[in-house]
Amino acid sequence: MTTMFKRGRPAVLSVVGLAAVAVAVAGCGSSSSGTTSSPAAAQSSPASTSQGASGAYGSAPAPAATAGGTTVDVATSKLGKILVDSKGRTLYLFVADTGSSSTCNGACAGAWPPLTTTKKPVAGSGVTASLLGTTKRSDGSLEVTYAGHPLYYYAGDTASGQTTGQALSQFGAPWYVLAPTGSAIK
Repeated sequence: MTTMFKRGRPAVLSVVGLAAVAVAVAGCGSSSSGTTSSPAAAQSSPASTSQGASGAYGSAPAPAATAGGTTVDVATSKLGKILVDSKGRTLYLFVADTGSSSTCNGACAGAWPPLTTTKKPVAGSGVTASLLGTTKRSDGSLEVTYAGHPLYYYAGDTASGQTTGQALSQFGAPWYVLAPTGSAIK
């Protein structure tokens, strides 16, 4: 901790406060730089399988990505069969993304953390392995793609099975859950 004196009284600037400032500054990003195709996926969200998230997920800090490949699964929801991570957290596509390049960075990635990975993504039951891939984000991390769509979590989904981000229009375009075919469920 750093102690500062103000009007004769010590004021403590906590490590947590410094970390929050660092996260806010680091969250200012730009567009992605390129893509890597093929059956590899990325996961970087609080609800990701053995991976972590890049960006805030609700109020809890997102776990860091691990060395294993991220798993994408299928779950049954009120919207039908949808893509989820290994913990049952719903995955979304962003209509504003062009091709497999992510356009969601900075504040957008704080609200919609990307699913990232460090290795080839893994297809769970009901997922077509040939539709999994990765794209390189502007920060150099690999984001998981499915049928060419970069995959994201929604910070408002705080538990597995939730789909509160469905059809929200934020950061310039709508967000949708994906069917196992790779199509948006509208």
